[in-house]
Amino acid sequence: MMRERSSRIERRLSAILAADVAGYSRLMHDDEEATHTRLSALLADAVDPAILEHGGRIVKNTGDGFLAEFPSAVQAVRAAWQFQNRIHELTADDAEDRRILFRVGVNIGDVIVEPHDIFGDDVNVAARLESIAEPGGICISSSAYDQVSGKLAVEFADLGEQNLKNIVHPIRAYAAIRGGSGTGPLDAVMRSRASAPPLSIVVLPFANFGNDPEQDYFVDGVTESLTTDLSRISGSFVIARNTAFTYKGKAVNVKQVGRELNVRYVLEGSVQRGGKRLRVNVQLIDTETGKHLWAERFEKPIIDLFDMQDEIVSRLAQALDAQLVVAEARRAERSRDPGALDLVFQGFACVYKGPTAEHLTRARSFFERALLIDARNVGALVGIASVDATLGAYVLTDDRSALLSTAETTAIKALSLDPDRALAHRVLGTIYNMTNRSALGIAECEQALALDRNLADAHAVIGMAKYYLGRAAETEGHIFEAFRLSPRDIFAHRWMHFLGMAKIQQGADAEAAAWFRRSLEANRNSPFTHFALAATLGLQGSLDEARTAAAAGLALNPGFTIGRLRASQPSDNPTFLAGRERLYSGMRLSGVPEG
Repeated sequence: MMRERSSRIERRLSAILAADVAGYSRLMHDDEEATHTRLSALLADAVDPAILEHGGRIVKNTGDGFLAEFPSAVQAVRAAWQFQNRIHELTADDAEDRRILFRVGVNIGDVIVEPHDIFGDDVNVAARLESIAEPGGICISSSAYDQVSGKLAVEFADLGEQNLKNIVHPIRAYAAIRGGSGTGPLDAVMRSRASAPPLSIVVLPFANFGNDPEQDYFVDGVTESLTTDLSRISGSFVIARNTAFTYKGKAVNVKQVGRELNVRYVLEGSVQRGGKRLRVNVQLIDTETGKHLWAERFEKPIIDLFDMQDEIVSRLAQALDAQLVVAEARRAERSRDPGALDLVFQGFACVYKGPTAEHLTRARSFFERALLIDARNVGALVGIASVDATLGAYVLTDDRSALLSTAETTAIKALSLDPDRALAHRVLGTIYNMTNRSALGIAECEQALALDRNLADAHAVIGMAKYYLGRAAETEGHIFEAFRLSPRDIFAHRWMHFLGMAKIQQGADAEAAAWFRRSLEANRNSPFTHFALAATLGLQGSLDEARTAAAAGLALNPGFTIGRLRASQPSDNPTFLAGRERLYSGMRLSGVPEG
């Protein structure tokens, strides 16, 4: 008697990995046999061993890719990370147009299981995530991210809600970040985003067409002020000044800039200053086509600079078919004295050179001279508050408490003159963070973002505040949002340092060390980051490396001690204090003086 086939459908919870070869059809068209041979070799040498090692099974091959199943998301991502890195090594010397790279998507969910296949919506989600991953990259769902977060030495960037083809509801996605493969710390994130926002723009550094190279600071100031004003266009996404200025002095391909920064438009131009008059040329360019959408020349007295900027912003808004927000682009207070304006621009040029005592002291002198000309100059007041807050935050002086108190008074004075100055709110938020008032710090930064939604550093300062409040798990999202707005920021090293400190609080010492290393790659002149790296290495038992890192920190700041750091405690939150004790313990192991 023939046995009846069971009608019961087998289901189980699985981690699903979908992968395919980027540009497979083109590769096969160019050289069918060579592509098949290379792909077979990569599957045998890199993919199959990684999947087997991490407890997975290939459910089916699809010609240009495969579908695999794992018992856990951690094992699936480990396998993907392993074979992607191996493929990257094996194909590094291949010509770009012949290189085989996989896109990978990972999801976790309930699937229907058959002997040679798996089915279900969660399988489809994995396949759609694979389609938005970058070549050589890994994109995972929020359900998979929840399972792997804190368990792997892999960093992820939040890509936000993604509308995936044939998937009813938006899916929150995360991209694994491969270090060292791009031109910036989070280039992989930017390339992974589905599409550029509709009103996304970068203001490239304007060219100085005057005869005096000493006027560069003035031209940079015009560019920066215009960037701030453009952020007031309703619905705009404006790349932060610090990332835009990485293109200064370089031959620029606008299409490449669009891809690198994920923006639809580039605004570029030139400034010519002659005596008491300015001539400004501006061009708006579509990054996809390279077509000039709008160009204009403006010529006015220097004293009317800000009126000129308002006119440029208004014309640009019309060109983009956008509406200005109810608040005018013009700030509540703008100096009408070209001398004070010059000094403020020069002060901020010094600030952007880096958080060293030398640069900050010089910046302060410019701001003070501006105030001698105009005691109500809000830009100069914000500049002084920023300088004093930075000196206090970086423990660059023994007068930390006095400096932070002075900075607070100055920032509040600036806001009394101009309540809508976003940067003043951000500076005050930093001061509150450093003086055990992080809830107020978050409120100030949120106010800054309400005024300027593209103020990247405000997101990072909120992330720092969450760390001080003992909520380090929330820090990462804020830091990645800062990087989304400004992927090559001059303060990237600081943001990565914040994230490393948050990982220490979470007990993820290996991840913390990775972030500190990346921070130091961006800026090796931050002594505290050397000490933090030393602490994480000490906690992991790598004492020789820890002592080397500590020595590098002491070479930059010979007077640093654990006691001095403890005295600058910015929070009394129990979770924060417990994490700091771990930090101090690691520093002792690495040879940092107790003090």
